[in-house]
Amino acid sequence: MDTKTIQLRKKGVITVPVEMRRKYDLSEGDVFTLVELGQGAFMLAPGVSEIDRLGDRTADLLREQGVSYDDLLEALEEEREQYYKEKYA
Repeated sequence: MDTKTIQLRKKGVITVPVEMRRKYDLSEGDVFTLVELGQGAFMLAPGVSEIDRLGDRTADLLREQGVSYDDLLEALEEEREQYYKEKYA
């Protein structure tokens, strides 16, 4: 594993060292996902998180269908009750 020390600059800018940009074919304007790992540790990965993209798509589809957050919670509760009846009643 290659480790580099970098500096956070004005307006939150971080420069990726040139050898890593070349190694991973990174260019100006590329998008990254920053993942908080906890205890002050972060992971920076090229590209948009697939989880975020799918979550956004799901939210868009639910909005198009007129399904609210409360509708989802109500349906979840109904499913829990049905599951409980089938497994434990």
